[in-house]
Amino acid sequence: MSGIRSLRRASQGDKSHIWNGTSTPHTRRRTSVARNIFVEELVHTPIEEQGDEIVERKGIGHPDSIADGLAETVSVALCKMYKERFGRILHHNTDQVEVVGGQSAPKFGGGVFLEPAYILLVGRATTMVNGVRLPYRTVAIQAAHDYLTKTCTNLNVDADVTLDCKIGQGSVDLRGLYDTQKQLANDTSFGVGFAPFSELETVTLKTEHLINGPLKKDLKEVGQDIKVMGVRHHDDIRLTVAAAFVDRYVPDKDHYRSVIEELRERLLDNAVKYTDRTVKVDINTGDNYDAGIFYLTVTGLSWENGDDGSVGRGNRVSGLITPYRPMSMEAAAGKNPVTHVGKLYNLLSFDIAERLVKEHEGKVKEVWVRIVSQIGKPIDEPQAAAAQIIPEKGTSLKSIQKDAEALIDEELENIYKLTERIMQGKARTF
Repeated sequence: MSGIRSLRRASQGDKSHIWNGTSTPHTRRRTSVARNIFVEELVHTPIEEQGDEIVERKGIGHPDSIADGLAETVSVALCKMYKERFGRILHHNTDQVEVVGGQSAPKFGGGVFLEPAYILLVGRATTMVNGVRLPYRTVAIQAAHDYLTKTCTNLNVDADVTLDCKIGQGSVDLRGLYDTQKQLANDTSFGVGFAPFSELETVTLKTEHLINGPLKKDLKEVGQDIKVMGVRHHDDIRLTVAAAFVDRYVPDKDHYRSVIEELRERLLDNAVKYTDRTVKVDINTGDNYDAGIFYLTVTGLSWENGDDGSVGRGNRVSGLITPYRPMSMEAAAGKNPVTHVGKLYNLLSFDIAERLVKEHEGKVKEVWVRIVSQIGKPIDEPQAAAAQIIPEKGTSLKSIQKDAEALIDEELENIYKLTERIMQGKARTF
């Protein structure tokens, strides 16, 4: 049984959440702006104490992750073009990307690509300024091409992919809000964050990071299209890994089998760094060696044989899909990094949750954060910024509440700094 017990609500009608900068290390001098900050005790079984847990991570080469990565890359490229030409980021949202799978004929020792995959870049952007048309489609296509070349190292982008761009002019109303330069929310939306990561969440994320990171030097047979499903039942963890193999590096089924075993051992060695629970790893469970069924691809990507992808169908901004946690269905990748709260509030929610845990170490067991906007209102003045905290045993919420409220207020005040972090590629959106 779970529920929320409210200790105190700082709202627009309750000015007790406005500080004068004299009471605690986290407080700051405030204006009369009401940020509607709520801090409550969460009466809920912490994730590590629950009997079961499920976590999923779609790797960087999964079709849905490719769509997310392209959307975000195109947005950043447009941001840079706008800043170079006009000194500020103009209105755009490039969060609509479709990946349509192609066809291939993989085989041990190397197969062939038969039909290219098709990628459609869709969204809205400022396409003309003072009567001068901008090269936004050229910028978008080049950014997408560069991202695929860097991310999908076994892919011949020029031959195996058809890139199409249908980004068009944005809504007059939304651009009107954006062009005020007052940084007003251009959507009524919410963001969700939590901290800390559970052991299963950490293991699942680190497993994919290892495969698509350091392991590539030793196991070039394994492509970028990876999916990791983590399931925990009490203290038993099972990781099911789908890993697309690159056929030209795999001469026969014996070599395929040996790589599977080596990969399993490497993943087990990695997992025990993050948990003392029992861990089992299963890889490519759809294989049937006797029937000649192997997860072979020409490029290390499942999209070459019909698998498709879309923005927002994959990982949340945590980098994971976490059905046992609060989640937003918002597709953050590709949304503008200046006023789109669907992006900013999701990122900020995790920043707040992580700081609350880190700065109250030993006092906070778990935190959930939710922030909701109202279109046309300043992005640092949400309708509600709510933190729900499970205190550690022996800690009362009242003892940390004012610090928590001040921290949230500070993060909202500095929300504008997120834009630069996003442009520098330092903020994870998928």
